[in-house]
Amino acid sequence: MTRPLRIGIVAGEISGDILGAGLIRAIREQHPDAEFVGIGGPRMNALGCQSLFEMEELAVMGLVEVLGRLPRLLKVKAELVNAYKANPPDVFVGIDAPDFNLRLEQTLKEQGMRTVHYVSPSVWAWRQKRIFWIEKATHRVLAFLPFEKAFYDKFNVPCTFVGHTMADDIPLEMDKSAAQAALGLDSNKRWLAVLPGSRGGEVSRLSEPFLQTCVQLKAQHPDLAFVVPMVNEKRRQQFEAIKAAVAPDLPVTVVGAEARNAMAAADVVLLASGTAALECMLVKRPMVVSYKVNSFTAWLMRRLLKTPYVSLPNILADRELVPELLQEECDPKLLVEKLNHYLSSDNRALIDIFTELHHSIRCDADRTAAKAVLEEIALHERV
Repeated sequence: MTRPLRIGIVAGEISGDILGAGLIRAIREQHPDAEFVGIGGPRMNALGCQSLFEMEELAVMGLVEVLGRLPRLLKVKAELVNAYKANPPDVFVGIDAPDFNLRLEQTLKEQGMRTVHYVSPSVWAWRQKRIFWIEKATHRVLAFLPFEKAFYDKFNVPCTFVGHTMADDIPLEMDKSAAQAALGLDSNKRWLAVLPGSRGGEVSRLSEPFLQTCVQLKAQHPDLAFVVPMVNEKRRQQFEAIKAAVAPDLPVTVVGAEARNAMAAADVVLLASGTAALECMLVKRPMVVSYKVNSFTAWLMRRLLKTPYVSLPNILADRELVPELLQEECDPKLLVEKLNHYLSSDNRALIDIFTELHHSIRCDADRTAAKAVLEEIALHERV
């Protein structure tokens, strides 16, 4: 090429901004003058990404909120399409935000542009027919996890397994003493990390059973202490209000957004189902996974869910490595039983499996994703 590469790119939230920045750096290792234009967050913008809109424009959660913002979202999409038609990119990369990005990708693909979707939606878990929409929208999906690629392969939809950036970031062995020191925790105690989630609804539903579990464990294990990371001050205040009502006398160390250090400092972890379970696996700490949603959502999910497990360690291993106590099983008596098993074991066999799984998704994701994006550009040039 005699001109710089021009790459369209849209990230819709903080996690996408992190992925986008890693991708930009990796592409610039081979193409230092590459241009990136679309929507990015502070990390992407600091690397020279030209953002046509603020990333917060796309950060909308919930059906009602999306409907309220729909006219604005449609205007953003239309203006992006016009900008790319006026000065076409060599490839467009939509990072996560599938409800927005897949629609944008489909329009761009119909205009003859090459499109890549980075981070597979959970089509393997529910609403599997979305894969046919994804096929219409994008030339290639970049997937974090190997079972995601296997699912796309079944439908002959192009997909590249790039590994998980979190597996690259987290060392194969994390120093418990260093994590305890970083949080100011007493190294002579045994620690249970308690993570009731980062969203208000999660903290509201899970804090009470988790705290009741801690009260029972403290009675059985006087040397056990508890550390609870909270993502922000609002969640901290919410949790502490629940604690004051449920377990006012329980000594708990509440820290800031230090989930990884809290898990690394702990002997065992009790956590809400979600990305935290994958992070805990990579940190190599035994865990019990639990979750509660409202009864209608639970009924709907049980009808739609296509996998026997909800936590990523179990899905990756294709068996129950760690306990999953969901809905009515999110009960202190059951949680105590499962946690006591870990507290009375050396857990070496489980840690060995976690280490194997860590290796399996540690693939230098930024550079692997960049390689796939550049391959799409090369394919486009040959057409």
